[in-house]
Amino acid sequence: MQIGSYPDVSLKEAREVREEKAGLVRGGKSPAEEKRKKRAGLGESTTVQGFGEKFFTDVIEKNWADPSDLRRYLDKDVYPKLGNRPVKDITPFDIQEVVFAKRDSGAPTAARHLRSLLVQLFDYAVAKQIVKFNPVLSLKAKQVAKLTSRDRALSPEEIRRFLQALYGSNNTNRCLKIALHLVLLTLVRKRELLRARWEHVDFETGEWLIPKQHSKNKREHIVYLSSQALGLFRELQILAGGSALVLPGRLSLNRPYAHSTLNEVIDRLALEPRFTVHDLRRTASTLLHERDFPSDVIEMALNHKKAGVRGVYNKAQYAPQRRKMLQFWADFVEGLAAEKKVLVGHFMRA
Repeated sequence: MQIGSYPDVSLKEAREVREEKAGLVRGGKSPAEEKRKKRAGLGESTTVQGFGEKFFTDVIEKNWADPSDLRRYLDKDVYPKLGNRPVKDITPFDIQEVVFAKRDSGAPTAARHLRSLLVQLFDYAVAKQIVKFNPVLSLKAKQVAKLTSRDRALSPEEIRRFLQALYGSNNTNRCLKIALHLVLLTLVRKRELLRARWEHVDFETGEWLIPKQHSKNKREHIVYLSSQALGLFRELQILAGGSALVLPGRLSLNRPYAHSTLNEVIDRLALEPRFTVHDLRRTASTLLHERDFPSDVIEMALNHKKAGVRGVYNKAQYAPQRRKMLQFWADFVEGLAAEKKVLVGHFMRA
């Protein structure tokens, strides 16, 4: 490798540099590679926070449509504990401490997501030759939290108990109670609701547009709002305090709640058997199928892509049928709630 030009670099200085580089070679390292890493800010002293920001820019922002939850994991869980330490010094025990702290705070699902993020971060560190092995791999995902079943659907009685526990909870704010109720009534994904903006809600037509950047399948989707869902949106508009977001987070009117927040609310209700926010979508699908609504209409309301040949040739949107079905579903849920005197309607008068 080139050291410099004589006489700018003296013979003595050149020998000293040569000995330093020869020492790297004896230790199994490439002087040229170390020089390149140093220029890129990836030397042995690179901190977790310094490398984490490079990882976020190089990997996360280029591959995730919405990286806000991953940003939050880095800022709130990783950097406070590991941020100032060199990447090369992080041990499997350090990783366990960070991930288990998240799990023990009552967020097992988020802890699994945090572990997944750390796996990717340290895989990138291995690829950049900052570390030789990934310390996260010694902590298996099943050791963090047990996977929940993905075929859970609530019975009508369980829906009643859920609404009763939700609206009777003293440690959940009103916005989050309404948000979970809306997921149940509209069949949307929680991320689609958490990212919703008022510019996409039309109270006159009773329609909520989910733009493609907020949709899992990257296509626009219209949700036809029942009268009950409209009432919930009207109350949220008051609670939003002028924010452009339908559900601004607790700390800022410009940032939504974290992706894990709604599941954490359900976990705090401690209902048995346990379920997740996604199970509310499955519940609606199951009960609507049992009441003989056409599968194509239900799948379109769920914003699922049609598979196979049907997906190629059947482009129907079923707008009138979806509107009628979602009103039936809202009436059905309201009827369940009323049986136990769960007061979830008439929000404006309240």
